[in-house]
Amino acid sequence: MTVTRFEEKTYNTDSLDVQLWKRILGLLKNQRHHLVKIACLNIVIAMFDVLLPYMNKIAIDTFATGKGNNTQLMIFTIVFLCGVLIQAGLVYLYFLQAGRMESETAHELRKNLFHQLQSLSYSFFDVTPAGWLLSRITSDVSRLAEILSWSLMDCAWGMSTMIGATVVMLVTNWRLALLVFAVVPILAFIARYFNIRILKNYREVRRINSKITNGFSEGITGAQTTKTLVLEDMNFRDFEQDTSSMRKASIKAITMSSLLYPLVSFLSSFSIAAILIYGGHQILLGILQFGTLVMFTQYAQQFFDPLNQIASVAAELQMAQASAERILWLLDEKPKIKDTPEVVEKYGTELDPKPENYEEMHGDIEFDHVSFHYIEGEEVLKDFSLKVSAGQTIALVGETGSGKSTIVNLLCRFYEPTEGHILIDGREYRERSVGWLHSNLGYVLQSPHLFSGSVRDNVRFGRLDATDEDIVNACRLVNADSFIRELENGYDTEVGEGGGRLSTGQKQLISFARAVIADPRIFILDEATSSVDTETEQIIQDTIEHVMKGRTSFVVAHRLSTIVNADKILVIKNGVVTEQGTHDELMEQKGYYYRLYTNQFNEKLEAEILGVREEKQEEELPDYESED
Repeated sequence: MTVTRFEEKTYNTDSLDVQLWKRILGLLKNQRHHLVKIACLNIVIAMFDVLLPYMNKIAIDTFATGKGNNTQLMIFTIVFLCGVLIQAGLVYLYFLQAGRMESETAHELRKNLFHQLQSLSYSFFDVTPAGWLLSRITSDVSRLAEILSWSLMDCAWGMSTMIGATVVMLVTNWRLALLVFAVVPILAFIARYFNIRILKNYREVRRINSKITNGFSEGITGAQTTKTLVLEDMNFRDFEQDTSSMRKASIKAITMSSLLYPLVSFLSSFSIAAILIYGGHQILLGILQFGTLVMFTQYAQQFFDPLNQIASVAAELQMAQASAERILWLLDEKPKIKDTPEVVEKYGTELDPKPENYEEMHGDIEFDHVSFHYIEGEEVLKDFSLKVSAGQTIALVGETGSGKSTIVNLLCRFYEPTEGHILIDGREYRERSVGWLHSNLGYVLQSPHLFSGSVRDNVRFGRLDATDEDIVNACRLVNADSFIRELENGYDTEVGEGGGRLSTGQKQLISFARAVIADPRIFILDEATSSVDTETEQIIQDTIEHVMKGRTSFVVAHRLSTIVNADKILVIKNGVVTEQGTHDELMEQKGYYYRLYTNQFNEKLEAEILGVREEKQEEELPDYESED
């Protein structure tokens, strides 16, 4: 089977994408109450930030010059302390709201992303690395939540303070105010220059981080293969190379960020020095009061501190934009398999189904001149037609990549035909929902996947409302009950991640039970016995014959001994049916199937003879006993 390769979208914008951030904020509509509270707190705190320097001016011009009396000083001191205490309380509330917003923002984004992942088609997961997805949901979401909840809110706080300070400075002394504003254009140019380069480097950091996360994921899930193939050294070299690349890109971005802040600080200090020189001269001339000059230096600091903060936040936004771009890329991904609005209205979606409207499936299936390709110009299946009556068993045989799995994937609607139609019970299967079809499917893979939890939990995944008695009956039906009861805790035994604590045969039987308990009308076995030993194969074979009675079944077969009783066997080559018929009919034709079956039969016979000889030789070995 050929599939398209995963390619991550690249971004070339050199500045902050305002529309992108609008969309991100739009995703957080449930956090509006936090935003409103924080915005109100910002405005009130900024008012106190502006008010306190003005009160300092009054104190200097009134009490430092001896104009005020003790009573006025006492009242002023109490008012000033109350203002400081109120501001401290408001800052506490601000931090509390921002912290809550960070947690709920991360929750909201992860919920949206996971909802999106549940709605995407099988084809998306077929080509998208798991580590890439993990990186989006974990590190990218955390970074974005932190930026939105703290950096942007701090920036809004600083902006409110800047606006208030600007108004007071212009009203008090516009000439001194202009000295403060003179360096703003230079700051804007510097910030623009650095932010372009910071964004470029952090995009590279996020790209490599995704690659590293994917490497972690594959390294953990493939640990056994790594050990058996002695790939530890190669894996470590690859990992070291990726982390070294990430370190270099991170250092470049950090270097640019580190240069930006001191440059802003230098320009702000230069502006304050200009205020002191000009203002000091005005004081000597008797034009300006000393308290006013002190107030201006404080306001200038309040003006430039937020500018420093804005420059820092802008750099952080550049870092976070790389995360935001990838999150939106995932959220914008459209399912390849979509029901029409009419179908959704009647049957619902997979996440919000309307099972009360599901019609009963009988199991008649027809492939009507079906063709399919994964990549344009490369046909995997060509003009395939087949009629299957309810209850029949169809076996698919052929070389790897011949199109066998493609046929069952099309039937399951993991993919859809590029040409032709697939009919179930006489109706085009796209006229009913994906959920309706999947609720009638039982699918057993060559490499069964079990979820972390108990044996009981894994079987119940086939039908969530199944009782314990239903679970035991399903396991008895597939000959799994006996080995399950021999486990340490029986049905409550933990299977481990991916079922790692069980043998392949045991996992396969549990996956059979999971499929059977759903009582599907269509059963699909994708080389379900190719990875188990001969004894387990016989057990599974007995199970197959038992559970498939009365169900329409498709069997992708590697071991031909498992399909001799199939109603029809199709030999597929390069997406075309080259032979078809029952086992006996194909054996009479003496074509590809005949040669393949004969070779497998001879290999099995030779293995059995060799096994008998080894047992006989062991029995004939003399039994030497030592004498005392």
